[in-house]
Amino acid sequence: MRIAFRVDASVQIGTGHFMRCLTLADELTRRGAQIRFVSRYLPEYLAKLLVERDYELAMLDSTENDADLDELAHAPWLGCSQAQDAENSIKALSDRAWDWLIVDHYAMDCRWESRLRQAAKKILVIGDLADRKHDCDVLLDQNYYVDLNTRYADKVPDHCRLLLGPGYALLREEFRNFREQVEPRKGSVKRILVFFGGMDADNYTGLVIQSLIDMGVSDIYVDVVIGAQHPCREAIEAACLSPHFTCHVQTKRMAELMAAADLSIGAGGGAIWERCCLGLPTIVICTAENQRKQIVDAASEGLVYVPDLKHEIGLIVERHIRSLMENSYLRQLISLNAMRVVDARGALRVIASMSCSGIDMRMARIDDFENLFVWRNHPTIRAVSRNSALIKWEDHCHWFASLLTDPNRVLLIGQRDGVPIGVVRFDIQHHQAEVSIYLVPGITGCGRDLLCSAEMWFVQNRLEVNSLHADVFGTNLRSHQLFLSAGYEIESTSYFKKL
Repeated sequence: MRIAFRVDASVQIGTGHFMRCLTLADELTRRGAQIRFVSRYLPEYLAKLLVERDYELAMLDSTENDADLDELAHAPWLGCSQAQDAENSIKALSDRAWDWLIVDHYAMDCRWESRLRQAAKKILVIGDLADRKHDCDVLLDQNYYVDLNTRYADKVPDHCRLLLGPGYALLREEFRNFREQVEPRKGSVKRILVFFGGMDADNYTGLVIQSLIDMGVSDIYVDVVIGAQHPCREAIEAACLSPHFTCHVQTKRMAELMAAADLSIGAGGGAIWERCCLGLPTIVICTAENQRKQIVDAASEGLVYVPDLKHEIGLIVERHIRSLMENSYLRQLISLNAMRVVDARGALRVIASMSCSGIDMRMARIDDFENLFVWRNHPTIRAVSRNSALIKWEDHCHWFASLLTDPNRVLLIGQRDGVPIGVVRFDIQHHQAEVSIYLVPGITGCGRDLLCSAEMWFVQNRLEVNSLHADVFGTNLRSHQLFLSAGYEIESTSYFKKL
């Protein structure tokens, strides 16, 4: 698939929109997608992240034209009219056909999206605010809201698929990995994490550091995370020379730091769901008006702790840090609630909803019995099978009967327009599954689409499995190419010599 992203990042916009798009791009790349980012504003250090991944980047002219801004609340974020940006974006994408255009920008609505229909087959909008109409095929809002199921009524087309709630939170693979290692927090607080986003224009980070120093909690370690272009970087690094304070600039260890912490204080946005995924109880400070409803509604569900901002930040930090430090039962409850809602597999669910292969996956049924026998015994299938001998009818009967009743074996049939095109089997052991695949004899050219569709079905239906592996004969070059193009990594090499 060819997939383009339209997203910006700046001191005003922050880095959260870009980072969640990058997370989705990384997951899509593992499935063989070609990626291009289109941006008008993007700090150099974020552009470098794209270069490191070999993603294409098209930068638009950032000369601002305030006279052409429209009426949207966040229109100044765009720096020009939607019409002008649409024209620029279409030109930036005009060299090829795009399967998907993914848009993450508060300053764009259905007017921009409708014009970009000529550049991409389908459009996915990532949003949080539900404050404007969209022309899209899929809309993703990864936040928890009390009115979640009605927020986008009359704001999207009838055919639009809504992906709503933290179950779709776009979290990096590292969070899935660390989630397996953490447990709901209990006991005393020994480590605090401070993170207010990559930009933190109002320097809440510095205010919180000073408050913690003034509290004199000398037996607690404090990790402070800031972006490379934080406006007060030097002052923060100097403040973190205090004993037990450590400053991490543009760290790649965010999941590790969150997993190690017992308590956190920070802003809203996507970081809320990172902390929830790892069960980290958090005091959330509202640093932007467009985050207020997200934060308040998440607090109403017991996912975060939100203080009333009637006092200056120093007093708020001291009062509520001490309150939570002295209430291990409340911290444990928040941790349990948070981990229940966010499981770090949101990006995989989003990708499943984007499948444009036209392949539908279903469980094998009793009426597939004879077809499977014929397909499996076809010479082209036996030639690449672990057992290349003809399968006897009675052996096939026994195998199929046991498979249908074994919860650790999943046999899927891929169909296109109701016609079977291939078979994928998953043999599950603990948290891992072995995958085997073949196309129906006579079908060609859709192996990767079949594998991707099967993986997405599996991700949605067998949440306990977190890794896949496949055994391929050394001479089966097509299968080697298939799994490598689908994001699988070679784990080992085996050698065999017949004497």
